[in-house]
Amino acid sequence: MIEALCLIAAAIAALAGMGWLALTSQTHRKHVFPVELQHVAVRRQKMLGWSFLLLSAVFCFQADHPSMAVLVWVMFQAFAAMMVAMVLSRRPVMLRLLCPPLVADKILMRRTARQSS
Repeated sequence: MIEALCLIAAAIAALAGMGWLALTSQTHRKHVFPVELQHVAVRRQKMLGWSFLLLSAVFCFQADHPSMAVLVWVMFQAFAAMMVAMVLSRRPVMLRLLCPPLVADKILMRRTARQSS
């Protein structure tokens, strides 16, 4: 049972990590967010994406022995990349759900500042 939970957590972490890495690309970000993010927020988001991919690997190694864990981790990365690509092609606004609270706060602050001026 714990192995299954670790694999579910690995899949979710891989999906979140790939989504955050995709949102660091300026082209994808334009489709998802109407305002431009600061460079610091993009760097933070990139580090968050890579750390979640690493966390996905840790969960895979907790669930299986090393040779199987590497195979499952690579499959999760491929699946997550495909899912993020599909979401970006059909409904890119759905990736706002992956936006960390700090980035979301900065976007909302900029949006309200633009509307008030």
